[in-house]
Amino acid sequence: MTAWAVWAEETGSAIAQAGRWRTVRSFDAHGPEGMLVDVDHPEGRRLVSFASNDYLGLTQHPAVRAAAIEAIDRWGTGAGAARLVVGSRPVHHDLEHALADWCHTETALLFPTGFAANLSVMSVFGGPGVRILSDEFNHASIIDGCRMARAETAVYRHADADHLAELLVHARADGVSRTIVVTDTVFSMDGDVAPIEAIAELATKHGSLLVVDEAHAVLGPSPDLEGLDALRVGTLSKTLGSLGGFVAGPRRLLDLLVNIARPFIFTTGSTPADSAAALAAIGVVRSAEGDRLRDRLRGHVERIAPGHPSPVIPILVGDEREAVALADRLADQGLLVPAIRPPTVPVGTSRLRLALSAAHTETQIDALAHALGMLTTP
Repeated sequence: MTAWAVWAEETGSAIAQAGRWRTVRSFDAHGPEGMLVDVDHPEGRRLVSFASNDYLGLTQHPAVRAAAIEAIDRWGTGAGAARLVVGSRPVHHDLEHALADWCHTETALLFPTGFAANLSVMSVFGGPGVRILSDEFNHASIIDGCRMARAETAVYRHADADHLAELLVHARADGVSRTIVVTDTVFSMDGDVAPIEAIAELATKHGSLLVVDEAHAVLGPSPDLEGLDALRVGTLSKTLGSLGGFVAGPRRLLDLLVNIARPFIFTTGSTPADSAAALAAIGVVRSAEGDRLRDRLRGHVERIAPGHPSPVIPILVGDEREAVALADRLADQGLLVPAIRPPTVPVGTSRLRLALSAAHTETQIDALAHALGMLTTP
């Protein structure tokens, strides 16, 4: 065996022995329900998914699907090259205008994914002489963006505005002239909410650039950041039922992303279909129908976890193998609820992660509530 073959074998064996080996499964679904095929069930079994971030069910909305089809008919399946090389399709600009209006910002810029958007923001603005202050539970894309940046990074305790204030004071005492405060608004593995008003107040007081990742904020919070040095990072891939990411904020900052951000400069533009679908989805979200979908989603959350602020609901287990076993028990009852394990979450905090959607029926939510109630039964 070659050196690389030995390394791959040993690394894979170590992951498997730790109980963390993963494989990609096939889920042939239309909406929340579909046929899941994995190594233990090669024939497939029908499950209701509580794993998707399609929070409002817009991946299946007729207007969203029709917009994607129309875009393919007009422009084809791909953008052809990076936008600075080949130019944009009109739908790219239309979507950016709609995103800026929705976010109450001067402008917006599309990226192929939300991950690429965060990498771009942190690497462009986190240059030498900058200190980044990041919540310890921020998404992996923010963490990797901090690693790509040439700035120092200081991590503050999760959702702890007092600790953030201390670190900002230390930065000033250390002679750091520019700081970035970055946080998720809704955290992807816990479903809890950052104290965003207190964080924005601190960022303003200390002259920091505030970066908020709103990927999971379908039910809020919706902070007022107008007039601040602030960037809103979002995704087209969850609430809007499409694929892609964006940054919204002041033009003077976004123009720098166009000119410096490598994930924008060197990546093919978003597909016309994805962009058109997201544009149609914004129309739905901002309509009376969107209000009804959010109300329905809020009702589902109240049914499963009264008072919880988001459709991401964790059930903490602790032990990795126990979390997998509980997920298997739920699958046996026709429910796909993923076990989340290290390295996605810290050791000792493995959990089941529920993601609710307005597309779930009352019957499906009732079945989930019943199954969760039975988890403590041997």
